[in-house]
Amino acid sequence: MTLVGTRSGRDGTTRRRVSDARSGLVRNLALFGPAFVAAIAYVDPGNVAANITAGARYGFLLVWVLVLANVIAMLIQYQSAKLGIVTGKSLPALLGDRLSTRPRLAFWVQAEVVAIATDLAEVLGGAVAVQLLFGLPLVLGGVIVGAVSLALLLLQNPRQERTFERVILGLLAIIVIGFLAGLVVNPPPVDAVLGGLVPRLDGPETVLLAAGMLGATVMPHAIYVHSAMVIDRHGVTRSADRKRKLVRVTRWDVVVALIVAGAVNIALLLLAAQNLRGKEGTDTIEGAYDAVADALGPAMATAFAIGLLASGLASTSVGSSAGAAIMGGLLHRHIPLFVRRVITVIPALAVLALGVDPTWALVISQVVLSFGIPFAVIPLGRFTADRSLMGEFTDGWPLRLTAGIASVLIVLLNLTLIGLVVTGA
Repeated sequence: MTLVGTRSGRDGTTRRRVSDARSGLVRNLALFGPAFVAAIAYVDPGNVAANITAGARYGFLLVWVLVLANVIAMLIQYQSAKLGIVTGKSLPALLGDRLSTRPRLAFWVQAEVVAIATDLAEVLGGAVAVQLLFGLPLVLGGVIVGAVSLALLLLQNPRQERTFERVILGLLAIIVIGFLAGLVVNPPPVDAVLGGLVPRLDGPETVLLAAGMLGATVMPHAIYVHSAMVIDRHGVTRSADRKRKLVRVTRWDVVVALIVAGAVNIALLLLAAQNLRGKEGTDTIEGAYDAVADALGPAMATAFAIGLLASGLASTSVGSSAGAAIMGGLLHRHIPLFVRRVITVIPALAVLALGVDPTWALVISQVVLSFGIPFAVIPLGRFTADRSLMGEFTDGWPLRLTAGIASVLIVLLNLTLIGLVVTGA
């Protein structure tokens, strides 16, 4: 009888431990979210254009660039989220506290230009998707994208933060399905994909393209907004134990979210490499759509366009949030997101009304964004390495070294990109 009772007690203890472990997992998963919202920046229309172009022109050659870019993005987004959790302030707010008036205003101007360039890319991409799906003029498509993004922004307030996250996650799911569907229908050969993991280039144009892909992956506005979103989501945390838990969970939030975003970007390149290589006109989004329709059928082309539309809608909402965080942190002024959305959508509509080629405008917007990357990455690294600011959460030397090398690489590649564009090489 004693043995039976002992066995029963052990079974009960085991069941309680399993139940506690499951409950702990559920509680931790409930803290996920901010990284997935920030990760939308990594699957915006600018990334779509760059990855489609890379695959269509050079096949699987540059797969390694996207893998490297994703690893770097994980490091930097983790630093941004940790900064917000530990200090209770966003990166723009910390900069606003430490800069005197003139440098602070100058920093705000460049950050605001970056935010406007971001909005430009997102609205243009969404407008192209609306035209592909419904045949509407680009300007009208831009108006529709702006209006729908306004509706999404109405969900973004402290009371409805989880609802906003769920909507963005839903759009992310649509993006994943839309861009991965073609690979399911016609998967690429495994040996070709593995071959693309070997770092190599093939002439000046691949240098330019690789610099653009890597430089455009780590977006300034994603860094700014992630440090703000963890505060909106979790509040200002005083307890050291609570901070430890949030930092630990955030690390996984970032890893999982960027694995998803990275998979989407790689899928776009593989889709183009497998189905669009060597075909004329595939260096534009519209050309890629037509080529996908020819290669895989209208259903896959429609899925591609729906994914692009979801990308534009989700990205433009996140971009507006980043702009609000920048203005609030650096100028200590808050403009309602609704008003800000109306103001920032005007340049995009103007570009569409002037008849500028959308894909060309997307490329130029990525060059503009390149100027803003050092201004976000360098202060972030300095703050997270500052023991007086971060305390026990200060970056250890392996993270400081790795993130520092990544930052230098990003800056150099963006300078290379800008130089090649300016010289016309």
